[in-house]
Amino acid sequence: MRLTNAIALATALAACSKGDAKSGGGPGGPGGGPPAMLVETAVARQDSVVDAIAATGQIEAIQSIELKPDVEGRIVAILAREGSEIPKGTPIFKVDDAELRAQVARAEADRDLARQALERTRQLMLENASSQADLEQAEATARSSQAELDLLQVRLTRTTVRAPFAGAVGARQVSLGDYVTTSTALTTLTSVNPQRASFQVPERYARRLKRGQKVEFRVAAIAGEDFSGVVDFVDPVVELPGRTITVKALVPNPRRQLQPGMFIDLRLAAEVRPNAVLVPEDALVPIQGSIFVWVVRDGKASRRQVGVGVRIPGSTEIRSGIDAGDTVVIGGQERLQDGMPVQGKPAQREPAPKPTEGAAPPPAGGP
Repeated sequence: MRLTNAIALATALAACSKGDAKSGGGPGGPGGGPPAMLVETAVARQDSVVDAIAATGQIEAIQSIELKPDVEGRIVAILAREGSEIPKGTPIFKVDDAELRAQVARAEADRDLARQALERTRQLMLENASSQADLEQAEATARSSQAELDLLQVRLTRTTVRAPFAGAVGARQVSLGDYVTTSTALTTLTSVNPQRASFQVPERYARRLKRGQKVEFRVAAIAGEDFSGVVDFVDPVVELPGRTITVKALVPNPRRQLQPGMFIDLRLAAEVRPNAVLVPEDALVPIQGSIFVWVVRDGKASRRQVGVGVRIPGSTEIRSGIDAGDTVVIGGQERLQDGMPVQGKPAQREPAPKPTEGAAPPPAGGP
């Protein structure tokens, strides 16, 4: 009896094994293969990115000069306050002009006498009582007298030191009563609006530099405020020994916040790519100096080497290796092998915020 029961049980187990094999219900999944691994995925998206060059520099004035008088004499009037913003042509200092005014008066008298002598000579010529040489001498004397008067009048005008351009008056170097010469520094005058952002970039970026590019920056001394400008100068000469190129951008300064010498941290928008491919930063897998991304296609994982570009908060531009719309793995890559079955679970993460308008663009991903 026991032998009969044992034979029946063995027959039943063998039948079950065959049924399981036919139905493919082994522990490894369909066909007895390895189970699909659960991974977190995201879809490579298409968006616009700014490929920017990071640099540091400083604010410079477009115009900045040290004012000196054109004539010698004593300062008799100070006509503009230190630190005041003045338009072009505004009087700033007055040099004593009493002696020059006297010289001008004498020169006017000499000119009048020369003109009268010329008229008499011409009248005598009409009466054949004077020679051609006398007339030529009288004409030359009249012209010389007029030229002398013009010269003195110019010098008299220059006793008033005026602003050659609109700007802010600097610290005064002289006081009332000081005797000044043409080499005496009186004050400085610096243009205010606009200003210039001046910076240097490595020579490897030479082909990417041009006028009209947008620059956005922040000033160390002005926290939390963004500024922008437009490149208006690219130095055609590479400076040694650092092998850098000087670039300058015109920056509006209506509120006089930017002052010459201020340190700035900026980004130069070298290129705008409107159809860039972006993936989450978590999708990147660095291996021995190269960057890889795991792509899910037809339920299997495939490792691909990619070229990266601009990095923005939370995302990275992919220049080569995958296309927009590809599904990439952003969680669980450490257990994957090429060709392994995977089951993707879309990530439930907050999208990375885009940079606010006016914020500095990110640095370039490479030279």
